[in-house]
Amino acid sequence: MKFYKAILFLLFICLSARVFSQSSDDLKRDKKRYMQELEQLNREYEETSNNKKVSLKQLSILKEKIATREKEINNINSQLRGLDNQILETTNSVHNLQNQLQLLKNEYAAMVIFTYHNQSSYNKLMFIFAAKDFNQSYKRLKYLQQIGTYRERQAKYIQAMQAELGVKLAVLDKSKKDKSNLLSDQKREKENLGKEKNVEIKVVAELSKHQGILKQQQKEVQRKIAKTNRAINLAIKRDIEEARRKAEAEEKLASKDGTSKINAVSDTRKKTINKSSSNSEVLLSTPESVKLSNNFLENRGSLPWPVTNGEIKQDFGKYHDELGIENESFGWDIRTNPGSNVRAVFEGEVKQVQDISGTFLVLIKHGEYYTAYSNLKSTTVKAGQKISTKQIIGTVALDQTSGEAIVTFSIYKGEVAINPKIWLTSN
Repeated sequence: MKFYKAILFLLFICLSARVFSQSSDDLKRDKKRYMQELEQLNREYEETSNNKKVSLKQLSILKEKIATREKEINNINSQLRGLDNQILETTNSVHNLQNQLQLLKNEYAAMVIFTYHNQSSYNKLMFIFAAKDFNQSYKRLKYLQQIGTYRERQAKYIQAMQAELGVKLAVLDKSKKDKSNLLSDQKREKENLGKEKNVEIKVVAELSKHQGILKQQQKEVQRKIAKTNRAINLAIKRDIEEARRKAEAEEKLASKDGTSKINAVSDTRKKTINKSSSNSEVLLSTPESVKLSNNFLENRGSLPWPVTNGEIKQDFGKYHDELGIENESFGWDIRTNPGSNVRAVFEGEVKQVQDISGTFLVLIKHGEYYTAYSNLKSTTVKAGQKISTKQIIGTVALDQTSGEAIVTFSIYKGEVAINPKIWLTSN
């Protein structure tokens, strides 16, 4: 029984080590990603710091560096907690292995002594012949054979456990060295974080001297954002009303020639539209729009990004800008490479191409849903054009304030903005 318990114990140790190894690999991948992000941000900050005039872009990059540095420190702390747990588990494993090994050695020693006292052929024969009958003699013979086999097996298992103990001790030693290295990394990252926060304080102080100009720049940016949002809302509202008028006109025409009842029977999916119909009913009044809308919905979570290479600079929802002003984002601001192509995330029809303060807005309809792409330097599509998934619709423009290539992407269900997070595939 002790032999099987020892085997189960070793299996448990191996599985625990494997689980930790997988978690540790994830943390190491995150660490590599954070370091790459920090290198990129350092390069960008160096480029902006060469300009003697402090800008909002410097402050924005500093904030991102600080946030990424804090993520890296949290990552190191997670690795340290994992190593502490591994060291504790390995130490307990070593102690348990040592206890198990000592028990096996004691049992083996007792077995060796017993064998020594009964090693003569005469004693073995006397043990067998002293049986009451033939069956008992046979069982005693098998017992002596099993003792020999069990002794050999115990000897091999002791060797295996000694080898396992050596491995565990090596793992323990490596874990302690890794912990020492991580503590050094943690100390260095905290020092860098402190320096970056001091630089941030200086940049904020410098920016405060030009607060009036910066606020004016920020207001201009907010005005452009508000203008874009109004243009999107107006275009969607206009499209819904146009669809309503068209459906009502078709219904009236069908009533005059007496075909409305026939149409109602032949196409049950076609809705009867009037002034009291909801926006959803209007947008889904034709079989084509129902099919397109359903296809768009079925691809939720797997839609491609509007750019092939990008990262979220501003998420969906309320936020505070660099000057502490509260704003609300109805989509994602995605930072990408200058000159990058912007593409449609799904097939549909272009409903609007509009110049807004020097950059373009493209609105695409997908049945009941709309996608909007703003801050485009140029466009390759026009209103009324049918497009396919991943078709290029334009190129991204540079943000006037930060100098970065930013495309703003939004998704609407009717007139309601929804978070792109649950729609786009993970980047």
